[in-house]
Amino acid sequence: MRRKISVIGAGKTGATTAQRLAERNYADIVLFDVIEGLAEGEALDLLEAGPILGFDSNVTGVTVQDGAGYEQLAGSDIVIMTAGIARKPGMSRDDLVTTNQKIMHAWAEAIKKYAPETILMVLSNPVDAITQYAWHVTQFPRERILGQAGILDSARFRAFLAMELGVSVQNVDAYVLGSHGDLMVPLPHYTTVAGVPVTELIAPERLAQIVQRTRDGGAEIVKLLKTGSAFYAPSAALAEMTDAIVYDKKKILPCTVLLKGEYGMDGVFAGVPVQLGAKGVEKIVEWKLSDAELADLRKSAGAVKELLKVMGI
Repeated sequence: MRRKISVIGAGKTGATTAQRLAERNYADIVLFDVIEGLAEGEALDLLEAGPILGFDSNVTGVTVQDGAGYEQLAGSDIVIMTAGIARKPGMSRDDLVTTNQKIMHAWAEAIKKYAPETILMVLSNPVDAITQYAWHVTQFPRERILGQAGILDSARFRAFLAMELGVSVQNVDAYVLGSHGDLMVPLPHYTTVAGVPVTELIAPERLAQIVQRTRDGGAEIVKLLKTGSAFYAPSAALAEMTDAIVYDKKKILPCTVLLKGEYGMDGVFAGVPVQLGAKGVEKIVEWKLSDAELADLRKSAGAVKELLKVMGI
């Protein structure tokens, strides 16, 4: 029996995520949206690409209105949440919290009802707080609820480093932890280029500039686009997470998860290295961080806690 992956939100990120997953040919895809006909149209267009690209994934669309349509979540092995308002120039991810909380509430209730055994992956911003809110509503075990954060930030860091050094991005290994936003925590001393520590290749002042550009990566794209936000790289990050689960890769990736004492924090979602496999989050990996990095990670988690207060949890 083929797997079923539900993608909530048929905007640019959701539709591109559905495309990436359909082309992998390992699951049937159901695309959801509240705008009448949008999910159906995107799904039909994707389905018709199958004969050209050679995938047999069945892609369908569902409009959710007045409570109808949620039932199509039933049987989902993985649910990917991309719905929410996008950032506009000058907005921080935190500015989105109350609106996206309301959107998540309805979907989380539906996921809890119709897909209680699914693995839920969240992209909606601010992702750490919204993922925690989804957990608050669903009460899923922490192994089955996680947010996309550090994979995208790490990819941006890797891209900027590869550009700086004129090397393939495949030669750059880098990790970014913490909140997906201004308080993210890049780890230069865990960053290598073909095995060589990046601190030996780039002067501290220039490396600090690249780190700052990574922190501002999303805002830079929002400013350039003016009417939208990033979607190619975020959808690629979601696809990498899905691959790790579907193929049971046991791959270590930075994701937003519920901490229960790890890194000295408890009861808060934060971006840390996790091992992803068929069961979802199979292990939280604790790296040795410097005092400054650990302080930054805890500061990032503290900002999430402030947003939780705004959301009333």
